[in-house]
Amino acid sequence: GREAIPLMNKHGIMIDLSHPSKESNLQAIALSKAPVIASHSSARSLSQAVSRNLEDEVLLAIKANNGVVQTTAFASYLDRNKFSAHREVLNNLHSEISKTMGFELLSRRERFNMSEEDRAAYNEKFDELEKLAAPRLETEVYSIAPPVDVRDFVNHIDYLVSFMGIDHVGISSDFDGGGGIQGWNSAAETYNITIELVRRGYNEEQISALWSGNLLRVLDDVQRVSRKLLTSN
Repeated sequence: GREAIPLMNKHGIMIDLSHPSKESNLQAIALSKAPVIASHSSARSLSQAVSRNLEDEVLLAIKANNGVVQTTAFASYLDRNKFSAHREVLNNLHSEISKTMGFELLSRRERFNMSEEDRAAYNEKFDELEKLAAPRLETEVYSIAPPVDVRDFVNHIDYLVSFMGIDHVGISSDFDGGGGIQGWNSAAETYNITIELVRRGYNEEQISALWSGNLLRVLDDVQRVSRKLLTSN
C-alpha cells in the first residue's frame, strides 16, 4: 500500500477508502498527495454498529485532505436497528406466503451458489411471492416496522454536511451492490432525494455539489496532481 499510493497519485487513479479499516484509511490519507474519496460510506456516529461507516476522525482527515464522502443508500448502513426490525417483520410475512405457495425461501448465499437457470426460476417464484405480499405491506409490515427511507438517507447527508462542510459530501446509490431504500430503489426514483434536500433547505448550488460537483472536483484535483508529478519526474 505504501508503494501503491504514490503510484496511484502519479497516474491519476482515485484512492477509495470505503472498504479499508480506520487505521488503513488514516495512513492512506497521510500518504496521498491527492484528495481521496469514500465512494459508498456513511457516518458511523449515526449508525454505530456498521464498521463500513466512517468515524468522525476519518471524516475530519478526509476534509483536511480536500476529499469527499459519498453517502450511500444502503439500508443496513444507514440505520442498522431500523433495518433489522423491518427485515424481521417482512421475512415473517414472506415466510407465511411462501408456505402457502409451496416455495422454499433461500438465503443470499444459497441463491448465489445456484446455477443461472435455477436462480432465474427462483427469482420468478419470488416475484410471484412479492406480488402476493404487496397488498399486505402497509398494514402488516410498514405500520409495525417501517423501512429505512429517503429521510434516513438525508439524515446522514445533514450530519456530514454539518460536520465536514458541504464541499466534502456526495451521494451514492450502490444499486449494483445491494443498495436501495424506500423511496430510492432505482434511478427512476432519484428525484425523491432532491425533493427531500429541497425540503430541508438546500439550494440549487448545494444540491448540484452533492449530486456531482464535489466528486468531479476531486477527480479534477487527482488529475492535476498526476500531471504535476509526471512533469516533475
